[in-house]
Amino acid sequence: MLVYSTGLRVREVVELRPEEIDSKRMLIHVKESKGRKDRYTMLSKIALGVLREYWQGYRPRKWLFSG
Repeated sequence: MLVYSTGLRVREVVELRPEEIDSKRMLIHVKESKGRKDRYTMLSKIALGVLREYWQGYRPRKWLFSG
């Protein structure tokens, strides 16, 4: 869902950390994306709701999505 709604690459979603989600500003901070540059992408309200449900169920520590 994040790949389609935010325009992130699969590698960027896999390497997301919980602290990179800024729910107040509705942004995701992508560190060292393509070209080793940091960037921000917008976070939709629906995606944030899904992420919050996921957070409550799994409580990830280092990586947002472990695997």
